Amino acid sequence: MAKGISAQEITGLVLAGGRGSRMGGVDKGLQNFRGLPLALHALLRLQNQVASVMVNANRNLSAYEAFGVDVWPDALPDYAGPLAGFLTGLERCETPYLVTVPCDSPLFPLDYVARMAQALHDQEADLAVAWAAETDGELRAQPVFCLLHTDLLESLVRFTQAGGRKIDAWTAQHRSVAVPFNQPSDPARAFCNVNSLPELLALESDAD
Repeated sequence: MAKGISAQEITGLVLAGGRGSRMGGVDKGLQNFRGLPLALHALLRLQNQVASVMVNANRNLSAYEAFGVDVWPDALPDYAGPLAGFLTGLERCETPYLVTVPCDSPLFPLDYVARMAQALHDQEADLAVAWAAETDGELRAQPVFCLLHTDLLESLVRFTQAGGRKIDAWTAQHRSVAVPFNQPSDPARAFCNVNSLPELLALESDAD
């Protein structure tokens, strides 16, 4: 048996296809954080952990294409949510595994993919989901931080064609492993996501 899953077997996907409703309808991934768009921070943080990176976006495609990677809109209409991005990523992925990150969490760990891949391999699971401490200190699932085997494409097609849109409802159909990110060395706000402009400013002020 192989010792694990290598970075060369994994494609990264930055999810930037949302409406940005709680941020006044602006394109969240293009909002400035430390002088660069949020989605670009996510991309740069992810690209050294995987073989290649692509972006899922539904507007301002030329702005995302300027990042120098492939950009793909949802395969489903009407801003169908993160699973639509998962579906697009699985359809376009050319490696055995796809790992996802949202565009609004620019501080996720630099060893995120390695830890997800190790857990997926060790548990012989179909997918891995990150779990991290939230503001109340409780460890909770972060379902948009997910590592998937591309064999799951057919299952996701069936689920979404039947009208399914909830990540938890789909992942519950498969063997999954929860990957805790609660080591002392893990930054407290590593999985913090930005849902409003004040939150964006606060994260920028608090970040190292």
